[in-house]
Amino acid sequence: MRITLNNALAAAQAYRGAAQAALGERLAARPIDREQRAAHGFAWVATTVAALEATLAWCESGQDSNPLDTKIATLAFAEGIGQLTGGLPMGQNEIFRPADLGLGAAARTLADACTNLLDADHAATRAEVAAALAGGHWPSETLHDTDLDAIRAQYRRFTDAAIIPHAHGWHLANTLIPDATVQAMADLGTFGVCIPEEYGGLGLGKLVMCIVTEELSRGWIGTGSLGTRSEIAGELIVLGGTDAQKAAWLPKIASGEILPTAVFTEPDTGSDLGSLQTRARRDGDRWVIDGAKNWITHAARSDLMTLLARTVPDAKGYAGLSMLLVPKPRGTESDPFPAAGMTGSEIEVLGYRGMREYALQFDAMAAPADALLGGEEGQGFKQLMRTFEGARIQTAARAVGVARRALELGLDYALNRKQFGRAIVHFPRVADKLAMSLVDFVTARELSYAAARAKDSGKRCDIEAGMAKLLGARAAWSNADAALQIHGGNGYALEYEISRLLCDARILNIFEGAAEIQAQVIARGLTGGRN
Repeated sequence: MRITLNNALAAAQAYRGAAQAALGERLAARPIDREQRAAHGFAWVATTVAALEATLAWCESGQDSNPLDTKIATLAFAEGIGQLTGGLPMGQNEIFRPADLGLGAAARTLADACTNLLDADHAATRAEVAAALAGGHWPSETLHDTDLDAIRAQYRRFTDAAIIPHAHGWHLANTLIPDATVQAMADLGTFGVCIPEEYGGLGLGKLVMCIVTEELSRGWIGTGSLGTRSEIAGELIVLGGTDAQKAAWLPKIASGEILPTAVFTEPDTGSDLGSLQTRARRDGDRWVIDGAKNWITHAARSDLMTLLARTVPDAKGYAGLSMLLVPKPRGTESDPFPAAGMTGSEIEVLGYRGMREYALQFDAMAAPADALLGGEEGQGFKQLMRTFEGARIQTAARAVGVARRALELGLDYALNRKQFGRAIVHFPRVADKLAMSLVDFVTARELSYAAARAKDSGKRCDIEAGMAKLLGARAAWSNADAALQIHGGNGYALEYEISRLLCDARILNIFEGAAEIQAQVIARGLTGGRN
């Protein structure tokens, strides 16, 4: 089968090349926004092939130590090639067909090259994978590095003991992650994973960040996401801060003494950051901030805002934006926004709780004279863009953690729920859901690791990061939906954890760049499509 998968991958890569060429011809005549369906469909083609590449590399790295790995890879290829030749889901009601890019002949060539794979009946393989899960057997997850494997084990133990038993109660109560849990995460080094050792961090790479985030998100997306704000703030300061800013902020962020929040988005702007209207102006020895921000996570309990504002009012679009490091007093339940010139109101949300979402208003809020990141005006968007890759890789890792937990819940319920005299795990439609959820989890995980490795190598990886987030978000939602279906009516009850997972999974396709934005980034990056 390994030879078959290698041949199938070569054929899929050729199909990707045909799709890229076809899209390139279209974009030579029309802007990418006029060809969104074709462009985004190509992005899904490229992402699917990249996921197959990552999955096969993972399978081969195990050297047949776990027979379950080959079965999962086989199912991943059968489904991936089937979607490439028949129809790729870009959304619940949007299927990209080969004909959408004039790829009918190329799709038939791909299908002919993969006849054995596509014509095989994989029902027995799915049943074997589900039976292995039911018996407590999981596919390989080693990273072939004892230190990395030890980090995973440490965070899994922590998540099992300190997060999973409490997360659903925290969610239902819409409470903040308890301070004791935040401190315990800080003690593990969570907030300083990628901050250099000279500033009190661990000085590790994005692959470690993925492992940590994945395991924490498996417990609750709130705990997995808490470190995202520290990651963004840390990267902004490491890459763009002055020596004084690095010395002042990085050690406190790494230790968890300072909890940052990202203050970028505004009402009605969405992904169009060039239209931001919040202003910051110099006034003597301080900056004065006026405007409104929206969807700001963890705004009340944070101590530092990385705030994107327009400091050059006459400059158009991104050119007038600057990044400010704005300290603020930490809020309390009774007084969430004690800073002068700053008010906020909570946005009630379905899921993604534990930090809370806010709409903020600034009315002559003061920031210190040295708040300007790097001491440079007009560089804010460029500085922020340098963090996009890491943030999207981390979001992919969050999705992977949610996808795994959804599978765990579906499996546990299927093992214990009995209907018609036997556990429902033995019914083929239930077993199929579990098997394919495992396949989706593994492919998303391996693609996120591939993106992290690319980032750690020092290369630009906006395309790889976008692919990892695009696929991870789909896997999280699909797995949560399948697990809830396995629960039946009970899954719709708030008392069951899977109800939370479904709500948490849904946000992953939206924040840190919606799925449509990721597809646009991928397509433009691979073809050079014009606006």
